[in-house]
Amino acid sequence: MTTYTSIESPLGDLTLTASGDLLTGLWFGDATPTGRRDDAEPIFSIARMQLDEYFAGARLTFDLPLAPAGTGFQKTVWQALLDIPYGVTVSYAELAEQIGNRKASRAVGLANGQNPIAIVIPCHRVIGANGKLVGYGGGLARKIALLDFEAAVRATGPQPFRMLGDDA
Repeated sequence: MTTYTSIESPLGDLTLTASGDLLTGLWFGDATPTGRRDDAEPIFSIARMQLDEYFAGARLTFDLPLAPAGTGFQKTVWQALLDIPYGVTVSYAELAEQIGNRKASRAVGLANGQNPIAIVIPCHRVIGANGKLVGYGGGLARKIALLDFEAAVRATGPQPFRMLGDDA
């Protein structure tokens, strides 16, 4: 059975979904999940803790049991996303080459855009071949903020996450 919860983050509300002890989704904003709400599900407690550590700059990788639903190709792309180091960006073409299909950059882009577990599966680390930032399901401002945050943590160490224009 699918369960879901909503948590607050510096990027706004996040909706998490799970099937048993496997995280199946993480979306920005007001996602409309199916299933039943269960804020006490153990996987949600673990995910919340790891996301808090990430947004404090203290966690560079996630250690969560994941079960994103998708095609075989999508799952291959999402697995490759997990190999992109914290604070590093790659192009769609580089990601296509990494999965052994260098002509599949458009298909990689489509799969990247269908990633159901944002942040944890770091689709925000993929950019255009010319180095330009291109679309992000959570919005370009969130993508920029995530990339800037990871670059700052990588350069100077742990620090709290701040959105653009956040003076706190």
